Amino acid sequence: QVQLVESGGGLVQPGGSLRLSCAASGRAFSIIAMGWYRQAPGKQRELVAHITRGGSTDYADSVKGRFTISRDDAKNTVYLQIDSLKVEDTAVYSCNAVIGGLIYWGKGTLVTVSS
Repeated sequence: QVQLVESGGGLVQPGGSLRLSCAASGRAFSIIAMGWYRQAPGKQRELVAHITRGGSTDYADSVKGRFTISRDDAKNTVYLQIDSLKVEDTAVYSCNAVIGGLIYWGKGTLVTVSS
């Protein structure tokens, strides 16, 4: 079994920053790729950022230049640095990991952007 646990969400003012973490534990070796998704109230879940084992990254157009995905392989952890937050970034942010052909999901962390 693999567990993914997100942390780092919270309430922040527009223009602020947050750093989200997603730690994988259990049989979390050979992670192929990890990604961050978000789901805003009343909207479908969308891919925010993605990083492969080789370090290639991809971002949604709406977050390019403001979000940065990175990872620490020694800790089986992926991070999402979020800068210049906007009200429309408010959502539950979840991570997933592709391991051994299976996809695992965390429960998510809430990010609320409000003045």
